[in-house]
Amino acid sequence: MATEARERDGVLDGIRVDVVRLHETWMELVFPRQRGKQHSVLGKWKPRTSADKVKYRVWGALGALVVAVLYPLMLVGLATRFYARRFDSAATRLGLVGVVLGFVVLWGALTALARVQFDPRGFYAVAAASIVAVLSSIVAVTSATRGGRASTVLVAYPAGMTALFLPPVVAALFSEMLGTLIFPRSVTIAEVLLNTVARSLGVEQFFRQRFELEGLGYVLLWFGIAVPLGWVLGLLVSLADLARPKGDDESSGGSGTETGDA
Repeated sequence: MATEARERDGVLDGIRVDVVRLHETWMELVFPRQRGKQHSVLGKWKPRTSADKVKYRVWGALGALVVAVLYPLMLVGLATRFYARRFDSAATRLGLVGVVLGFVVLWGALTALARVQFDPRGFYAVAAASIVAVLSSIVAVTSATRGGRASTVLVAYPAGMTALFLPPVVAALFSEMLGTLIFPRSVTIAEVLLNTVARSLGVEQFFRQRFELEGLGYVLLWFGIAVPLGWVLGLLVSLADLARPKGDDESSGGSGTETGDA
């Protein structure tokens, strides 16, 4: 019971620290010396005039609402960062050549299976998708290991999503078994995107009239999902880094979401 209580207290303390950091970051957008200034010589800035106090309280109240929305997203970012670190660790151990060879073996096996199961058209389509996936893995690893935060978010995550999902989606075009798993979900996802994002942008009818969800349309749909989804995941990881820097997880032993994360 005592151990469970300590673990619960550790989780609650981690949540409290995360929320405070997010709110302090929000406050520092307008006011000086807000984030982590409690133990500095100058200390945290505090308003002195009545006008500043009103602005400080209003901005703080607005920040509380923003943090309430962002914190669940930050947890998604923490989970994504956890698995991204595992991939980074594996990529570091294997090196660029090892990662590329791994994808060559994985999608090469799929291509070999396509050679046996599909007609020449299906085989060439899967082979082309596999080549694109291998090239995407090179781009993902290179931009993540040699680039900065911007290249990781804008390039590495979308390229990684493409490397993982493009070949099976293309294979599903020619496989009845894979098609029954992927295509119904593709139709559902397409309808959701058309009824929400496309409608809000006023381009719903444009897509409905000019594009059919068949053949290449499925590939374009999943490619169109992989790129922005990679951007979103990259931004959520950046949000997680902002609220809970990597060094904090290592020094605290991962109390909270990323237990034991290296």
